[in-house]
Amino acid sequence: MATVAENSKVDEKRADPSQMFAPTATRDDEDIAGEVAEWEKKKTLAGNAKFHRLGWKRLVVILIVEAVALGALSLPACFAILGILPGTIISVLFGLIAIYAGHNVGELKVKYPQVQNYADVGRLMFGKVGYEVVTIIWLLELIFVSGSHCLTGTIAFKDLTNNGACGLVFGIVSAIILFAVSVPPSFTEMAILGYIDFVSIIAAIGVTIIATGVQARDSPGGMSSVDWSWKPKDGVTAHEIFVAIVNIILAYTFTLCQFSFMDEMHTPTDYSKAVWATGIIEIIIYTLTGALVYAFVGSDVQSPALLSGGPTISKVAFGVALPVIFISGAVITQCAVRLIHGRIYENKVERYVNTTKGWISWLLVLFVVIIIGWVIAEAIPFFGNLVALISSLFNSGFALYLPALMYFVVLKEGPWHTRENLIKIAMNGFMLIAGIVVLVGGTWASVKSIVDDYKAGNVGSSFSCS
Repeated sequence: MATVAENSKVDEKRADPSQMFAPTATRDDEDIAGEVAEWEKKKTLAGNAKFHRLGWKRLVVILIVEAVALGALSLPACFAILGILPGTIISVLFGLIAIYAGHNVGELKVKYPQVQNYADVGRLMFGKVGYEVVTIIWLLELIFVSGSHCLTGTIAFKDLTNNGACGLVFGIVSAIILFAVSVPPSFTEMAILGYIDFVSIIAAIGVTIIATGVQARDSPGGMSSVDWSWKPKDGVTAHEIFVAIVNIILAYTFTLCQFSFMDEMHTPTDYSKAVWATGIIEIIIYTLTGALVYAFVGSDVQSPALLSGGPTISKVAFGVALPVIFISGAVITQCAVRLIHGRIYENKVERYVNTTKGWISWLLVLFVVIIIGWVIAEAIPFFGNLVALISSLFNSGFALYLPALMYFVVLKEGPWHTRENLIKIAMNGFMLIAGIVVLVGGTWASVKSIVDDYKAGNVGSSFSCS
């Protein structure tokens, strides 16, 4: 029997004209809702399975794809400034630091599985404000690097065609290719292209090293006539040293997207194998590339390094390197798109990009990111200083002081005075200080280089055919 209160509520509803014509749920409505819920459930399960197929071996591939391309192209010019001995020491040192930073990132991801990217780390350590600040910084970093790949593509096409068309046209072509390669939403799928990427960069570097070595041997005076040095070049300035160091740091920053990659792993605890393998491979590639090409070419070595073999060799090397330019750029671009797309469709099935709406929105966000990156590439039409500016402003954080802060804020366990923690405090303290020094000094040096090059007329104007 209904209570007086229940009867009163019924009477009120009947007395309210707006409620008299309010739609009521029918059995058909409930069936449709059930079908929709079941459809979304199936799509969510399929999407979740699709985005958790990455093993540690493919993680190595995708980390190398992320980091090696631009780094390998800029290292010989860094050695020409620093000298072979300091260049080798700095290269190995920052390679080991990168491995340690990668362990901090991996440890935090395993400890807090809900962390999907660097933006989530900002929220974990500093709350809502930290989330928004790190989101902006990380997104800018990704877009800048994406744009620098467009710039590299422009340089490659101009070299291959002997400036056969306006540089602006080649920039647009590079942006279109980057868009096409960036379409797959899963890093597991991109890891398949990563094998092509790795073979491409090794082949391009190999062509450059062999060709410059043969040229040095056959030149008048042979190898002894090459003007390389074990110490920094004569008259080197502080800002040149900072530019060289931050370029090396950029080369080793595989932690930039490590959270995003690990979020697709089926066994995240295997991260340590991937971090060590990636770090060792990078140390070998970077140190040998930087030292050998500089030793064969001398102080006139160019950046990117593929230009150092002469007109014919640079064409061959750039032709071989075209896949790495765009595949590596695509992986970085994907991270930016994943961040934006995931935020738009947080806790919605569209975030898995396996529905019509999900695909359309993914492609639209990708288009916008590529356009912004292309504009940056055309607005700052020079390679080395762009790379240095990116590294100084953003990678100083993602490679150095943010992984250090992860330890101090989140990862540290037990009393500070234990032997294990004292060692970790020293190592993370060094990373923190180095990151701040690079942030301030490297940014100053990069900006000064940009101003000096414009004054000297060494670069073309923005959005030009030169």
